[in-house]
Amino acid sequence: MNGLHNGRDVFEYALLRVVPRVERGELINAGVVVYCRARSCVIARTHLDEDRLRALDPTADVTAVRAALHAVEGLCRGGEHAGQASGDDAGRRFRWLVAPRSTVVQPGPVHTGLTTDPEAEAERLLDVLVR
Repeated sequence: MNGLHNGRDVFEYALLRVVPRVERGELINAGVVVYCRARSCVIARTHLDEDRLRALDPTADVTAVRAALHAVEGLCRGGEHAGQASGDDAGRRFRWLVAPRSTVVQPGPVHTGLTTDPEAEAERLLDVLVR
């Protein structure tokens, strides 16, 4: 497949959204998860804008939100950082992370693209969609 895309690989990504009060449906983007099957990697990059979060909910538990975002990053790193998912491959970890849930940190819809560098793509998406 690589030759068909001029050295670029297909990747999938989803935004990580913080929904401090689920009943209101308001959210801020706080990260991105990138999965590239051809390279067997899943990468998370996060950035929490505390001021924006507090604007939505002055009582938001910033420490808990940061912990949830760091847990996503750990799951993506794999190994001992992934807890019970330590033996799962990158694709399985990505699918688990993007499964719909009604928690404070939620995944957005999955999108696709082409990239030569999944790590750089994660940084680019974080800059464009989160920061």
